[in-house]
Amino acid sequence: MSEPVAFVLGGGGPLGAYEVGMLKALLEREIRPDMVLGSSVGALNGAMIAADPRPDAVTRLEHLWVSLRERGVFADNLFAQMGTALRSRTHLFSNAALRGLMEREFGDTQIEDLEVPFSCVAASIERAAEHWFSDGPLIEAVLASSAVPGLLPPVPVGEEHFLDGGLVDSVPVDRALASGAGTVYVLHVGRLDQPLRPPRTPREVAVVAFEIARRHRLVHALSHPVDGVEVHVLPTGAPGGRTDLRPRYGRRGLGLVQERIERAYQASADYLAERAS
Repeated sequence: MSEPVAFVLGGGGPLGAYEVGMLKALLEREIRPDMVLGSSVGALNGAMIAADPRPDAVTRLEHLWVSLRERGVFADNLFAQMGTALRSRTHLFSNAALRGLMEREFGDTQIEDLEVPFSCVAASIERAAEHWFSDGPLIEAVLASSAVPGLLPPVPVGEEHFLDGGLVDSVPVDRALASGAGTVYVLHVGRLDQPLRPPRTPREVAVVAFEIARRHRLVHALSHPVDGVEVHVLPTGAPGGRTDLRPRYGRRGLGLVQERIERAYQASADYLAERAS
């Protein structure tokens, strides 16, 4: 019996479109996951593939991403954002549109009913700890994993409240290794090779701090290989190998979705073809 194949999908907001291209390349070569682990937007992408690990699911996921601007998941209107912020005092966007999108796609699906075992991570506010959702309502788990601080509201599940999984494990490779994966495909948004520098503005302070939180566990996992386990970090195909460390929400950022999908698909298809040759 072959060792399990894990797809690990990381966070990155609108940059998660890169992961769609990677998934398209993987499934096109008939590489199927035995387990799927996601964090933040990677939880949404991963849930789609765990529900249906076939090329048709990637086609639906691509259509979903391309339509995000029209669906109003992240409102561009500054007054709408300020109104939400004034009412909530904690976030700029409601998660109602994202919830509606997921309800249309998944209904009342439970995680344990998915075709491929799936887990996603979120940060528990009350326990200040990571929490893995491996059963229970799928939509609540994905919303919790995707609750970017300051942008989306904390998500209540049971007696706890949860924020974005990127706070505790942005690209959960170590979880896949601990789960017994023999081959791991890492789907990420292109930040890994972007150098950080000391911040020079208040905005850069937030960006650099969040990037350190996002990267440190992944860097540790990749620098401590496990004997007998293959780990493949798929390429994004971003121009010059560089991606923006500040994912832009709203129509501007979402307008780059198709380009990102196509770049990641071609780069990952080339990577997989070279590996197979």
